[in-house]
Amino acid sequence: MWTGGVRAIVLDDSKRMLLVRQHHDGRDIWMVPGGGIEEGENAAEAAIREVEEETGLEIGIDGLLWHVEEVSGRGQRFVNFFLGHVKGDIQNLELGYDPELAEDAQVLREVAFLDRQEVAKLEVLYPEYLKDEFWQLLDSGKLQYNAFRMRD
Repeated sequence: MWTGGVRAIVLDDSKRMLLVRQHHDGRDIWMVPGGGIEEGENAAEAAIREVEEETGLEIGIDGLLWHVEEVSGRGQRFVNFFLGHVKGDIQNLELGYDPELAEDAQVLREVAFLDRQEVAKLEVLYPEYLKDEFWQLLDSGKLQYNAFRMRD
């Protein structure tokens, strides 16, 4: 049985990447906002919802960047990585919450826009290819294509 998730790569006007720091298994991990796809929503809608829950920002989706699959002892999973942009006021940036977790079990610790150099210096970043592959695609202009399609 496949389990689906989403992540949203959102840049501000200065090309800084929106990241959240989460605490899992005794360590901090920086990642782009995201989470599970809920019943009745498509992946793009899930990405928009997750960013708002975790950061307070309203975003629009520009395209599907990566579809990453894992088939392992942990099960069958996929994560769609979307490219997005801030639609509302960037001043609404605030540390959000995970509604599936109790107040004393929250994992979100920090939210910030980080520039390319700051991202490269992060000790733990998920996925690691946000340090280099994403920026190479951005520099090459190859982020324009949107592979995401909804079936009627």
